[in-house]
Amino acid sequence: MSQNRITNLSTSRSTLKSYAYWVGKHWFRSIMGILCLYVFFQKDVQVQFNLSGQETYAQSVHQMEMIPYATNTTTTKTPQTKPRRSVVSKADEERFARQQAYIKQFASAARKEMDRFGIPASITLAQGLLESGAGRSSLATRNNNHFGIKCFSKSCKKGHCSNHSDDSHKDFFRIYTDAQESYRAHSHLLTKDRYRHLLGYDIKDYQAWAKGLQKAGYATDPSYANKLINLIEQHGLYALDR
Repeated sequence: MSQNRITNLSTSRSTLKSYAYWVGKHWFRSIMGILCLYVFFQKDVQVQFNLSGQETYAQSVHQMEMIPYATNTTTTKTPQTKPRRSVVSKADEERFARQQAYIKQFASAARKEMDRFGIPASITLAQGLLESGAGRSSLATRNNNHFGIKCFSKSCKKGHCSNHSDDSHKDFFRIYTDAQESYRAHSHLLTKDRYRHLLGYDIKDYQAWAKGLQKAGYATDPSYANKLINLIEQHGLYALDR
């Protein structure tokens, strides 16, 4: 064995003997120190565990707050609101269907009169719908008179006009050979006398035309203009004026 190894061994043994001597002399302090270290490490572990548990709980609470309340289907159900449907009677549906059929039948005639005389097709059709009851009135079926045009001639020939039982004996209404002749007579009426100024209105301004007809006295009904406007907007007749 070399001299260096012998020296190191001797030194290590001396150190161990010194440490053992110190422990033997101070055994109580040594035990207390070990206990303190043990308690410290145990507390540290517990503190870390609790802190970790609190963080997990905080995260879980945050995640719960992020969930919308409506998705909690086990406790609460979000009420489903159904769209309200307007109540339409069978009579209203039938009337609307008749009006649509009338429009389909006479839209081209109204457009033809507009192109020639500058009268909005929407106004012509709305008046035809209203005055003739969508082509079902007695004037429309017997006289082909779709616009309630009266006769003011004092020298009428046979077949020129007729009186109706529900009218005054002085109220005679024109008779036409067909509906197309009635549409042309309507155009002539609006381009003469008290209705001529309406041609100065914008052809697309059906509201101005409707109010102008009422103001000029086309009908005695105080709601006449509104009825025309409602028919035009309900059926989208304004599209024919473009």
